[in-house]
Amino acid sequence: MSPIEHGEVYVLEDGGEVDLDLGNYERFLDIKLTRDHNITTGKVYQAVIDKERRGDYLGKTVQVVPHITDEIQDWIERVAIKPVDGKEGPPDVCVIELGGTIGDIESMPFIEALGQFSYRVGPGNFCLVHVSLVPVLNVVGEQKTKPTQHSVRGLRGLGLAPDILACRSTEPLEEHVTTKLSQFCNVPIPNIVNLHDVTNIWHIPLLLRDQKAHEAILKVLDLQLVGKVHREPKLSEWTERASKFDKLKTPVKIAMVGKYTGLSDSYLSVLKALLHASVAMERKLVLEWVPSCDLEDSAAKETPEAHQKAWRLLKGADGVLVPGGFGDRGVEGKILAATYAREKNVPYLGICLGMQVAVIEFARSVMKLDGANSTEFDPATASPCVIFMPEVDCAC
Repeated sequence: MSPIEHGEVYVLEDGGEVDLDLGNYERFLDIKLTRDHNITTGKVYQAVIDKERRGDYLGKTVQVVPHITDEIQDWIERVAIKPVDGKEGPPDVCVIELGGTIGDIESMPFIEALGQFSYRVGPGNFCLVHVSLVPVLNVVGEQKTKPTQHSVRGLRGLGLAPDILACRSTEPLEEHVTTKLSQFCNVPIPNIVNLHDVTNIWHIPLLLRDQKAHEAILKVLDLQLVGKVHREPKLSEWTERASKFDKLKTPVKIAMVGKYTGLSDSYLSVLKALLHASVAMERKLVLEWVPSCDLEDSAAKETPEAHQKAWRLLKGADGVLVPGGFGDRGVEGKILAATYAREKNVPYLGICLGMQVAVIEFARSVMKLDGANSTEFDPATASPCVIFMPEVDCAC
């Protein structure tokens, strides 16, 4: 997955490389997932092809329905019983995120599979939460429900009916908008949850609790009776964390010098680590994105404005962070950032490639090794200070 299109790849405990969304699930729910918890079209098709090659289908024609859809359902049932919280026994509830947009051709087999799955498991065992955007026309400031209406209509046409609507919006939904959504989408008003913009992400669970979203889900799944899993969520520590973030006043500027600065999700793990660290140190994080290419001398001639802006951001930072990366594009800019941090005594943190460029910079500037470089960028360098070690790689 390209980091520019999908963001940073998240690595699970078992080494599985998955979408960054699974990292959010692990952090928010305090669970440990495996590569099998990430279901992709490629994995499903590969599993079906392998079964066909083994003769599991007894020579039948392999089709999207029923073979692909059955494989998706089997995969869900197999993964749903895996313990994820460090305890023995299957989880009480399995959460499935179906990515994409209603109508996308890529998700059609999954929608069909979930439609069959919901019919098979029956009422009380399946709860569909449909997330939809309620935009606002800036000219008149009116919240529009048509996109959600059309989305729900398309979903029903594909065999799935939403039990709960989760409506994203910039401001809280107006009462008449909620009533209109309930009327046209056939969803009870208590089952319409508004997820409007908040000051920080830790307010979202509190927002859901205040709207009794958990009670709506428990009611659909028939988990409200005595002796089942229903209990009121205790979010005192969570409330304190959300409030603490809002009270941060003292800023700390960190310059993030990288290649994929156009999309913040490209460095999501570093961004989250900085955010958590700033909250722990009671500082308000101000992140300055500095494209490493714009720091290079060649940029001064080709894009002088971008060059000046990049250096202005770097010089105004309280600390410099250079994350990992691949390829030689922008490396010289990262080395210049390391030089600036060393000479001006600015705190510098290099991660992976960021640490390597710090070594290269020190070798060139302090040890006076002309042409010092990594063998990754210059295999013929006379002063290799970062080398490939295949014997260690094989041992791992």
